Amino acid sequence: MVRKRNTRLGNKYLVLLILAVFFIACKDDPKTEFLEEELAIIEEVPEETYEFGFNLDNYVVKRDTIKKGDTFGVILERNQIGYPKIFHIAEKAKDSFDIRRLQVGKPYTLLCSKDSLELPKCFIYQPNQEEYVVINFHDSIYAYNSRKPIKYVEKVATGVITNNISETLEEQGLSPRLAYKMADEIYAWTIDFRRLQKGDRFKVIYTDKYIDDTIYTGVHNIKAALFEHNKEPFYAFEFETDSVKGIIDYFSEEAKNLRRAFLKAPVKFSRVSSRYNLKRRIAVYGYRIRPHKGTDFAAPIGTPIMATANGTVTESKRRGGNGNYVKIRHNATYETQYLHMSRRNAKVGQFVKQGDVIGWVGMTGNTGGPHVCYRFWKNGRQVDPFKQKLPEAKPISDSLKVKYLDFIAPIKAQLDSISFREEILEETLENKNNLISFKN
Repeated sequence: MVRKRNTRLGNKYLVLLILAVFFIACKDDPKTEFLEEELAIIEEVPEETYEFGFNLDNYVVKRDTIKKGDTFGVILERNQIGYPKIFHIAEKAKDSFDIRRLQVGKPYTLLCSKDSLELPKCFIYQPNQEEYVVINFHDSIYAYNSRKPIKYVEKVATGVITNNISETLEEQGLSPRLAYKMADEIYAWTIDFRRLQKGDRFKVIYTDKYIDDTIYTGVHNIKAALFEHNKEPFYAFEFETDSVKGIIDYFSEEAKNLRRAFLKAPVKFSRVSSRYNLKRRIAVYGYRIRPHKGTDFAAPIGTPIMATANGTVTESKRRGGNGNYVKIRHNATYETQYLHMSRRNAKVGQFVKQGDVIGWVGMTGNTGGPHVCYRFWKNGRQVDPFKQKLPEAKPISDSLKVKYLDFIAPIKAQLDSISFREEILEETLENKNNLISFKN
């Protein structure tokens, strides 16, 4: 349908071009005066608007968001559809979409007839920016799930640190997500971003994500980066080490994993409110020793709690003073546990990756304030994670190393060919001075 429209528009412009050329060539011929009138009455044909696979020009489009108390039935009844038909629609659509899953705040669109009644012909629900559900009841009733077209645009960025990386990116109008990804996902174990030096510099190849070509949804991923800290270069290349589990990591130019096996904390932007202490005494209990075998990270209710390492969920339940908690086995040596969650987001047997959100901070169980109690086991015994010499993340296997080095070779060449920002500015200034000298 879009191709036909483009062809029609192309033909229209071709006709206009031929008429215009003919008119100019014959402008002195009185017989061609009629062409002025013909050209004057040819109006611009407005481009048709398509969304969700529909030509919106054929409908009255009503957009809204799910309000508290709204249901599929309530929305259709409010728009003049009777309950017998609503029930019939819901029954036909239930195999593709459960209408009870509508969430408050999510957008929906009604495509209505272009007449005085404006009766709904189609209901479209968007659970997120990419996906949408179509329940069409124009002629026959059917429902399906789909997603908007996604476009990924590769970009490069460079910068020189004057204060911090966020400020450097902001000055260039770049997404702060780049700073987060470099500081927390790539270089968290190799560079302390709180102690960057003036003159440190970086260049990065990354991908921006767009929905429907126009809706910018932020940085999708970082393909490669080079960060010079204290004049020492730190390369990072994205590489998938396990296609089955979807494990992606960052490695140096020598195939060394840049990560550690465990994150330093299960929550971001938090503080340690109580450390691991086997000799803790509490006044409420008469200053008797009450060992604290976890590390408490204070954070607001609802703060995401992350798995500190890859592993398999062995427990996910609510019990006694622990409240809602999740326990993860990482390997034969290490286990971690996360207590007092408001809600859990992991099931027993589920494989979770480092950084996955497994729940949210709460106050369930025995707790005096919102926090997550992080417990760490080594060989079946609870220990202080801050006093452990934790291993590095799993290195690339010998069989994958050759593949990795071949994979990054062209990417490294691309990265190395990018000039640092100050080099570009110096070159521009030099060219400008050369031009002034030439003119003089």
